[in-house]
Amino acid sequence: MSLQDINELRLLLRGDSVIDWHRLDLPTPADAVRLLALNGLEYEDPEDRARLSQLRYQAVRYIRETLRLRLDEELASECEDLELFAIASGESKGQRQACLLLKVMHILYHLDARELRTMLAISDSELFALVEESVALMFDELRTAGVPVVEFAWSRKTRSSLLTKLLIKKQTSAARVFDRLRFRLVVESESDLEAALHVMLRRCIPFNYVVPAETVNTLIDPRSLDLRASEMSTTPNGGATDGARDTHNEFSARGFRMLNFIADLPVRVDDLLWSNQDLGSARGRVVFVLAEFQVMDRETARLNEEGDSSHEAYKQRQHARVKERLLHRPPGTAPASRPAEPPSSQPAAPPTDADPEG
Repeated sequence: MSLQDINELRLLLRGDSVIDWHRLDLPTPADAVRLLALNGLEYEDPEDRARLSQLRYQAVRYIRETLRLRLDEELASECEDLELFAIASGESKGQRQACLLLKVMHILYHLDARELRTMLAISDSELFALVEESVALMFDELRTAGVPVVEFAWSRKTRSSLLTKLLIKKQTSAARVFDRLRFRLVVESESDLEAALHVMLRRCIPFNYVVPAETVNTLIDPRSLDLRASEMSTTPNGGATDGARDTHNEFSARGFRMLNFIADLPVRVDDLLWSNQDLGSARGRVVFVLAEFQVMDRETARLNEEGDSSHEAYKQRQHARVKERLLHRPPGTAPASRPAEPPSSQPAAPPTDADPEG
């Protein structure tokens, strides 16, 4: 793998943000074109090239007028848009400025796509279907690359599961639910995980839109990648970590292991913009859909379905917490007293879910 590949994997495993990077490693035009395609921009398309130039112009204005930072004219307007990636990957004096410019363009692109989504007459279900169709092609890419895939499946969170999750979360907002669309990949062994992630990042998932701080990694130790990055560069992106990030889900058993991350996936909506060309020209032709990816090896998947780690046990713990929150009594109040009942030879009925004393 190239240094760029290694740094993309490190970002995913650690839940870092590309905004904190200080350089790219995409030295050739083909590298830049591939990354743009992952982000939903086809460089050979004149409209997409115009969109890229529009984003660059807006980013230059923000840097100069809002941040009051100096930006060389070569980067601001003279060099080709594609050259920005090579400059951000090189050793010239404009390297840091090129990174700065690309970071602002990256955020502007995402903001416009989010705004466009609110203006389109398309349901989440229809968008999910487009993402499922796109990600399903990743299975063929994995097989072609020789990755031994044991299981590849996707699902949508049910209404009942959404309700449970929102009743558990302190931020009871549906906008904060990242896993309404979920993909699960199981490979043969732990040694196949890195190769699988490599293919996923090169063919399907733009590393720059992996959602920061949402990675749960109890499966892959990124320190070996940190070491490889350090051997290839004196200043690798990000800092070395003490070990794999472990943001443990309170409802998961301690023995439960997995790699779980969230990515914002670009979806082209050209067909929806024919009736409103102004809408597309102003905000592009791409919207984003959040999706959750769960990756593990066969043995880990088997152990995760045993005993306390099973999905059924996980759901039981979630439901117990929901009932606890919904039936919570104010501090200092005692349980409501019940009238005495005559003795009975029949066993007492178990409390129902609606019984506060249960």
